[in-house]
Amino acid sequence: MDLTSFVTSLGTYFGIFMGLMIVYAFLSWRAGNNVVYYPNKILKGLEPLEGKNKSCNPFIWMKVALLPSGVDTAVYFVFLNTVLSILVLSAVILLPVLLPVAVTDERVVKESLTSHYNQTVVDELQKLTMGNITFAVVVRDIPAVPLGETTTEEYVHSYFKAIYPDTYYKCMIVTDNRKANRIWEELEGYKKQLARAETVFQMSKTNAKLEGTRPTIKTGLLGLCGSKVDSIEYYNDRINETVTKLEAEQKITQSKKQQNAALVFFTSRVVAASAAQSLHAQMVDTWSVSPAAEPRQLIWHNLTIKYFERELRKYLVHAIVALTIVFYMVPISFISAFTTLQNLVELAPFIEPVVRIKALRTVLEAYLPQLALIIFFYLLPKLLLYLSKLEGIPTQSQAVRAASGKYFYFPVVNVFLGVTLGGTLYRTFKLIEDNPKSLLSWLVMSLPDNATFFLTYLSLKFFVGYGLELSRLVPLILYHFKRKYICKTEAECKEAWAPGDLGYETRVSEDMLIVIIVFCYSVIAPLIIPFGVLYFGLGWLILRNQALNVYVPTFESNGRMWPHIHNRILASLILYQVTMLVYFGLQKFYYASLLIPLPILSFIYGFVCAKKFYPAFERPILEVAAYSMREAPDMELIFRSFIPPSLNSEKIDDENFEDSISKF
Repeated sequence: MDLTSFVTSLGTYFGIFMGLMIVYAFLSWRAGNNVVYYPNKILKGLEPLEGKNKSCNPFIWMKVALLPSGVDTAVYFVFLNTVLSILVLSAVILLPVLLPVAVTDERVVKESLTSHYNQTVVDELQKLTMGNITFAVVVRDIPAVPLGETTTEEYVHSYFKAIYPDTYYKCMIVTDNRKANRIWEELEGYKKQLARAETVFQMSKTNAKLEGTRPTIKTGLLGLCGSKVDSIEYYNDRINETVTKLEAEQKITQSKKQQNAALVFFTSRVVAASAAQSLHAQMVDTWSVSPAAEPRQLIWHNLTIKYFERELRKYLVHAIVALTIVFYMVPISFISAFTTLQNLVELAPFIEPVVRIKALRTVLEAYLPQLALIIFFYLLPKLLLYLSKLEGIPTQSQAVRAASGKYFYFPVVNVFLGVTLGGTLYRTFKLIEDNPKSLLSWLVMSLPDNATFFLTYLSLKFFVGYGLELSRLVPLILYHFKRKYICKTEAECKEAWAPGDLGYETRVSEDMLIVIIVFCYSVIAPLIIPFGVLYFGLGWLILRNQALNVYVPTFESNGRMWPHIHNRILASLILYQVTMLVYFGLQKFYYASLLIPLPILSFIYGFVCAKKFYPAFERPILEVAAYSMREAPDMELIFRSFIPPSLNSEKIDDENFEDSISKF
């Protein structure tokens, strides 16, 4: 990519960012858009614009971006702070040294990298992770009911009552209630349609026609054929029929569809914490006990997967991920050919007349490679999240961490190595073919040439990506379209503007890609450091605003993402240090051997952190669980919070729910 293309892409992205900031400043003050720009505050019952001076200043939002609540969100911003601090320190130390070296083409570089880890933050996060210790544990791999016991519920009850006679409260058996779920979803659909029909009927009442016009519906396929009937009466009849059907299925589910997993509740947090990390049987594939997450986190159908099946699934998923990494190397390698149009012309000579057009050449070099790479990696997180859940992981947050962990290998192999190797091989294939031993040397020498691609990629991510994040143009357009043409009831409008959560499974993964790129190219192409600072600086500022005003957490894992994030920051640093060591060594920098202790010290530091701090994130801490609570918890309320909607009915006695839980 030549200088013109680089400046064109950078200027365009910056112009788009400034335009989107102005759009945000103008649209966010309009009352009709509050549900798009301030849904978090609205759901909390707060006034969206309270305490703000009405102004169209595109930078005014920066003054009111406050630290958001929630341990998971706080941990994410600790991650941004950590990387941002490393990059700022690197910029202060490296740029004055390396930029003159790069300009004068000198190869002797003395470099020191400083990483810090805030001990106070670690201690506070440890406390916060255990601040929400529950009174429940998950029990999996329950053996078959022995003679003398009639149901799984009775078996679990007698087993834990014998071990914890004074603190055992109650158990709830996992049931296969997929059919009940389908009936419940059908019932909810009829309720929404009834509310919509009633709203349409009320809107039809005018001064000229006080009685209004009752809506009608065809009872055939998709409401397109069949006899025409009164919508309100039809949906009322369907609701009554479905309620009866659901109640019958609930009773069958509770009595005949019990599975080999349960939730066990205790009256003592200390006992619950102790039980969650104790062996309850001599065989590892029976009575497996672990801490229970909050109800909205549990992946119910995974709780019933047996021990050895979980192990088999885990290895199969890892094999699939490994094959996927190899598969993605192919398109990523082709994408790297776009980093210079010379490579593209060599691959496809027939496009040479098109490439000769200067304006088109500039556009292709400036935008196409980065957009293609973003599209490829946009598809990955959802696939990896699905594969992680397929392993049998019991909670949403653990699945998110597993998916993010798998994603980490893709930027290392496919982006850093794929783009680098692809670009080098396309440019130097004939030279390497004549002298295969020169592959490593040519690879290292070509690294600076690939840096331009990553510079434009970063500028696209932080200018256009964060600009769209702040302005929320896509959600805004979709909301107003649905509100005008689709939504009729208040519930439908609320669904149209529901913001969702921050999306850690994609954000952390994408951020780690940027971490690897910036770290590994910081010495080879030091100009990338300010781009990294801009990416994490803008992210820190914009996402604080979004976390405060927009996104609503769907679950809270109490900061258990931090060890995962910290490990990968260290892995990125070690990869950077090894890259720097090899690069300087091949450049015949005689003091390169002095850098050998850096990756060793980083590895030792990570090992110490893993042994000293990480266990507190994995297992409940008994001394924290022993802290006295301000008031005694309502155990029945805790118990009932785990009852799924499809099994919750006021017409059925409460005791019938003692062995009910959802299986989605």
